[in-house]
Parts: sequence; structure tokens; C-alpha cells
Amino acid sequence: MTETTSDVQARRRALMDKGLAKRRAADRRFRWLGFVAVAFSALMLAFLLINMSSAGIAGFQRSEVRFDIPLAGSMQIDAKRLAQPDPMGGLELAGLEKVVGNAAKTALGPEADDLVGQGAWREVATAIIADPSLLGSTYSASLPASDDLASAQRGEGEPGMQQLAVKLASEGKLVRVFDKGFLSRSDATSPQSVGIWGALKGSILTMFITLVLAFPVGVLSALYLEEYAPKNRWTEWIEISINNLAAVPSIIFGLLGLAVFLAIFPHYRSAPLIGGMTLALMTMPVIVISGRNAIKAVPPSIRDAALAIGASKVQVVFNHVLPLALPGILTGTIIGMARALGETAPLLMIGMRAFVASPPSGFTAPSSVLPVQIFLWSDEIDRGFVERTSAAIVVLLVFLLLMNGLAIYLRNRFEKRW
Repeated sequence: MTETTSDVQARRRALMDKGLAKRRAADRRFRWLGFVAVAFSALMLAFLLINMSSAGIAGFQRSEVRFDIPLAGSMQIDAKRLAQPDPMGGLELAGLEKVVGNAAKTALGPEADDLVGQGAWREVATAIIADPSLLGSTYSASLPASDDLASAQRGEGEPGMQQLAVKLASEGKLVRVFDKGFLSRSDATSPQSVGIWGALKGSILTMFITLVLAFPVGVLSALYLEEYAPKNRWTEWIEISINNLAAVPSIIFGLLGLAVFLAIFPHYRSAPLIGGMTLALMTMPVIVISGRNAIKAVPPSIRDAALAIGASKVQVVFNHVLPLALPGILTGTIIGMARALGETAPLLMIGMRAFVASPPSGFTAPSSVLPVQIFLWSDEIDRGFVERTSAAIVVLLVFLLLMNGLAIYLRNRFEKRW
């Protein structure tokens, strides 16, 4: 039986409709898979943020005991002595620690030494130094509780201490409050007394050194490779090396910093200067790659127009190409800096894991950084340090979000459209 023309057309139309239906079905499946992937990523991000935030809330709080301290007539010290050097030492010699201890025993009982944190009197001394008029009054103190009492308030530790914690809490003498000093103190041996400022300041100083070293070298290298370097085997080898360096594990840069920088500056171990130079080596390839991509994105017509009106090569590069490529360069730089901010391994290799009880005074002073501080606290047994770890992670995440927000702002602020 001979197939007619209309039958052939109908069969072809059916095949076309069938193929079109398959393509549309594949398109729907792809869009669905993409939606599922985005939704899954958003759910994981939300889970991370909610989990860290809920765990970090407790880290921003601490247990405190409240009682009155009669300061009037308790010490042989006057306001003039507070104005002299080392007022903290003067208050110690005047017997402030004993005064605080006696007041604690009067308010909390004979076991007060086990209920008030060690060195709590220093917070009273700080308040007196800030306001000398307290020496003639009764000071209502809210001081850090001991680690045992804080654990008992969380429902841990010995039953007797837990019962005492419940009793003190019912009397209003034991409270759980927001710890304002967490953002202004440095590391300590007690979770009740630790703070994040020392590590945060160390991170800021380290990132400053990283930016000062990596940004100009990375940008100039990208400009040279794209605008000036001849295309030969030597430049190809350099490009391959830079791409490979961007993928090298960060601990390798730590080993390099240990072998080179600490050999040159042996007295600056665990200093932000050494940490910044080490992280600059790790960040520089990222800046070079992002800078080259941003420079390539500048239309060739911009260069041709500038050359046509008599601009020199240097003028074309620095007055036309670089300003137009700057948004992409800055975005890549800040993303690379954000990656460096979260690095731990290279800084551990150069010794930035030391116990530092005071904020660094400069770029060459011993210091810690936020990621290393988080690592050290997470290794502690006390649950109080676990809560502090979560709080420090929240601070680090906020810092990273601010840096990425700055990258988005700079990109939108300087972006040019052609």
C-alpha cells in the first residue's frame, strides 16, 4: 500500500510533536532540578545560621552573682592615688580583694570562695578606677560566678552545687545575663572571663598586612600579564604556576611561612606581621586571577579609542582599563580576603595558637586570630567554652558577611555597563 503525501506529513508532524514534548519535558525536569538544588542550598544555609545563632546566644551570656560591697571606710585609699600609674595595683595593695571576699561571704555564705570567679575583684577595681566616687558608697556588684556554679546553673555538675544554684537563683543572687565584656576582653583560662577582642584585633591587624601586601602586587601582576607581557613559553609557565598556586592547600603556605618568614624574623613568632605575610602569599594568586579576568572583560574598543586620541600605553592602562576593571578586581580581592580570614592551618604552622591574655599592641606583638581562637576553645572540655565557641563563630560569620556585603557594594558602586 502506497503512503500518501498527507500520511507522510502527519507522521512527520507526530514525530516533531513527540520530539518537542520530550524537549519540553527535559526543560521542566532541568528547571525542577535547579529549583531543588537552590532550595536545598538555602535550607542548608538557613540550618547553619539558625544552629549557630541558637547555640551562640548562650555564648554571649554568662552566670553572675549579685551582692553589695561596702566600700566606704573599707580601704585606706583615696582618689588621688587612683590617678597615679598602676591604679589596679594600688587597689590590690589597699586590700580590695579581701573586701570583695568578705562581702561575698556575708551575702552568699561561707562557701563564697567557691561561688565567685577568681579575679572577680578586678572588675570591681575597674569600676572604681572609672568612677572613684564609688569608694565612698556601697557598690552593687554583679560579678562572674565560678565555673562550677555556672555549670550547676546549666544543670551540670554535683547535685549539691545544683541545689545551691537553684537557691541562689530564686533569691535573685545568681542570674544569667548578657556579657557585654565578651566583645572587649581577651582569652582567659575560665569560660566566665574569656573575651573575643584580642583575637578579633589580631584578625584585623593580620588582614591589614595581608591586604597591603597582596593587593598592589596582585593587581600590578595582573596588569603586566594582560597588558605588557609577551605571549611566550615563559609567560605561559607563569600563568600555569599562578593557577596552580590558587589551588595549593593552605597548610603549604603555612609551611612556607614557617621556613622563610620565621627564619628571617625569628623574634616575631605568632605576630600579625608574619601571619599577614603568610596569608598574602595564599591570597595573591586569587587576586591575580580575578584581576586578569576583570581586565579581559574591558572592551578592546576602550583601548583603541584611547590610543587613537594619542594616549600612551601607561595612560591607557591606568586611566581607562584599570578604573573599568576595578569593580571586578575589588570583588575578587575581598572574596580572597574573606577566605584568608577563615584560614586556620597556615596560622597554626607559624605559631599563632599561643595563649595571649591581652590584645596585641601592634603588628609585631604576640597575637591570636578568630579561627585559631575558635579551634582552641572547641578543644576544651568545659561546656562553657563550647558556648563561647559558638558565640565566636557567630562573630566570625558576621565579619565574613560584612566583607562580602562590602564586595557587593563596591561592585555595584563602580560597575560600568557598555
